[in-house]
Amino acid sequence: MSAILQAPPKTARVVFPFTAIVGQEEMKLALILNVIDPKIGGVMIMGDRGTGKSTTIRALADLLPEIEVVAGDPFNSDPKDPDLMSDEVKQKLEKQLPIEIVKKKVQMVDLPLGATEDRVCGTIDIEKALSEGVKAFEPGLLAKANRGILYVDEVNLLDDHLVDVLLDSAAGGWNTVEREGISIRHPARFVMVGSGNPEEGELRPQLLDRFGMHAEIHTVKEPSLRVQIVEQRAEFDSNPVAFCEKYQQQQEELQNKIVQAQQLLPEVKIDYDLRVKISEICSELDVDGLRGDIVTNRAAKAIAAFEGRTEVTVDDIRRVIVLCLRHRLRKDPLESIDSGYKVQKSVARVFGLEVEE
Repeated sequence: MSAILQAPPKTARVVFPFTAIVGQEEMKLALILNVIDPKIGGVMIMGDRGTGKSTTIRALADLLPEIEVVAGDPFNSDPKDPDLMSDEVKQKLEKQLPIEIVKKKVQMVDLPLGATEDRVCGTIDIEKALSEGVKAFEPGLLAKANRGILYVDEVNLLDDHLVDVLLDSAAGGWNTVEREGISIRHPARFVMVGSGNPEEGELRPQLLDRFGMHAEIHTVKEPSLRVQIVEQRAEFDSNPVAFCEKYQQQQEELQNKIVQAQQLLPEVKIDYDLRVKISEICSELDVDGLRGDIVTNRAAKAIAAFEGRTEVTVDDIRRVIVLCLRHRLRKDPLESIDSGYKVQKSVARVFGLEVEE
């Protein structure tokens, strides 16, 4: 009888550790805050090619703790939260049928540039539905991304209609597919992360406004830091497992900090006066709509929770407000996105602070 070969415990592809990434603090903070509170509405990351955008996003997904899901469910349904479970799982629970619960890594779904709407949203097999009388639904990428991260590289090259569909699902938390009078919906709550290179064109303002945050990243100019990044990458490529072990403790500490922040978030309060001042800044900067106010409030609470506090401070607001507002400023269509100086100036005036250079 032939022996059954055991798979080695770590067959998964080793991912560059999040805590080993040098610099790019703005992008890392925006991603962490969105994981603490997915209702912030995702991040748009704009920056030069080869600045580690994809590496950082994959590293974040790998860092996150495992989540409980219903076994065999294509939507990663949460066994406890009705807002994050499919209708099938709900019906089972209502009938008090047993469901099997398993732990699973948080999914990171890559959206290919050439993806069609069917591939993204899923399809309904009309023939099967009519002949067998069942709702034959083939889940798409949004089903897979539920409770995970949906990453769209070169989002500025994606069809506007598709970007709209993605942002609608991310905001509402549900994806609805309708065809020939048959309608199916499933939970689709995910952190939407878009990245792009400004040289290839900006996103339309209406779509940009739908992203909760906008992080700018630049190529590191400091020669010593560049050398450090190159050496780190070489060390990781030559022995990924040994490299990751060096950062294991830092990874675990950050993971625990994120989990504690998620639990603490509902208790975080933001003083009425501070909320008024946030709205005063949005008004002074002529920000259209109220998304800017809402996202800044949420992000300030998330950063307070991340640091283990239940009261939002002026400093919390100052640290997140540029990320939340810079892409919402009314501007000349030919002008590029403001680097944040206008926002900082307004914050300094309203709160009576020094403008940071």
